[in-house]
Amino acid sequence: MDLFASQPSRQRKSSQPLAERMRPAKIEEFVGQDHLLGPGKILTSAAKTGQLQSLIFWGPPGSGKTTLAQILADSAGAVCVHFSAVTSGVKDLKKIIQEAEQLQRAGQATVLFVDEIHHFNKAQQDNFLPHVERGTLTLIGATTENPSFEVISPLLSRCRVLVLKALSPAEIGTIVDRALHDPNRGLGSLRLEITAPGRSFLIEQSQGDCRVALNALEAAATLAQTQGQKEIGLAHLQEALQKTPLRYDKAGDEHYNVISAFIKSMRGSDPDAAVYWMMRMIEAGEDPLFIARRMVIFAAEDIGNADPQALQVAVAAKDAFHFIGLPEGRIPLAQAVTYLASAPKSNASYKAMLAAAEDVRQHGALPVPLHLRNAPTPLMQDLGYGKDYKYAHDYEDHFVEQEHLPKELLGKRYYAPSESGQEKQIKERLEVWEEKKKSSKH
Repeated sequence: MDLFASQPSRQRKSSQPLAERMRPAKIEEFVGQDHLLGPGKILTSAAKTGQLQSLIFWGPPGSGKTTLAQILADSAGAVCVHFSAVTSGVKDLKKIIQEAEQLQRAGQATVLFVDEIHHFNKAQQDNFLPHVERGTLTLIGATTENPSFEVISPLLSRCRVLVLKALSPAEIGTIVDRALHDPNRGLGSLRLEITAPGRSFLIEQSQGDCRVALNALEAAATLAQTQGQKEIGLAHLQEALQKTPLRYDKAGDEHYNVISAFIKSMRGSDPDAAVYWMMRMIEAGEDPLFIARRMVIFAAEDIGNADPQALQVAVAAKDAFHFIGLPEGRIPLAQAVTYLASAPKSNASYKAMLAAAEDVRQHGALPVPLHLRNAPTPLMQDLGYGKDYKYAHDYEDHFVEQEHLPKELLGKRYYAPSESGQEKQIKERLEVWEEKKKSSKH
């Protein structure tokens, strides 16, 4: 069948990259994902029985999503068709369906592996639904993004979502050692070794991505061979890796995870963690002004009047970065983030805003009390606008007992200052004024 024949052969060729040659062909060879593999685990059972269900693999790059899909298809004796959001379209899907129906009549199943399924729009994802429901296809989707946001609900309800984890340093080490010494698929015929510092550097820089590790190992091995050396050293791996990009998609799930960690570290008064997460974002290419905007919001929402200067510091840092740019602009941002993380915290102003907004939604546009209304014309004055208004500066301490809320909300208290920082003084001042209000009524 033409389409299926176009899929990559499972036979390993020496011309293939090391990462492809070392791709496990069966469950027993797979390294990592112990929560899904092993005795009694879901994927091991599926591989042994050959009973497949539609799945979504959600995990970081290089964690084994494509490999597991192929292993499961092979174990079920199914044809595995790779479908790409970048190169495949509706026309290709129709051809796959026609051939899958032929195979189904002959008693053979078809697994449709959809890589980076989150790149498909709603209409494209809808095209899979009827064929998954009828059992013409078993769908295995792979995504690095949260499927809750990226996969349509009808399709998601017909698939089981399995979360894959980044490989641990020990697991990456096992994969590296296996590739280095495997004489058939790996680099064993070269009789190379790797130094301890080089191995540690490779594992650390791979960030749990086995593909990064194997690609760098192959490049470093070529460098060592070219130089007539029998040992892959730290220098070879540094040259091979250059600078590994941090895993961070500015429009994806990891973006929200890192910015969440950044904000929660500031809220948790941990300046060390806060500046770390800030630099993680900057080094990964995040717009520093996005970070600065988040700090301005944080200063008002989570510090508020406990330290009113926090907002000034955040705004000043934003302006300073805008004026200076990278790389020196990181310095005022670092000053601001450590200040905000170390400042006393209060969300009383934020909570007051939410409570007031709720009353606005619930009660609508309540009339402004007459004594607070503006009275620029004689007619308005005749109607009682501004009548009996008390000018606060005419009274002791610039305070006067007077209602300022609509009558339907009299007695409401939205702002409840905390005992934190300068807000404690505000709380005490409001309590004094409240006592004056009470005494004036007696």
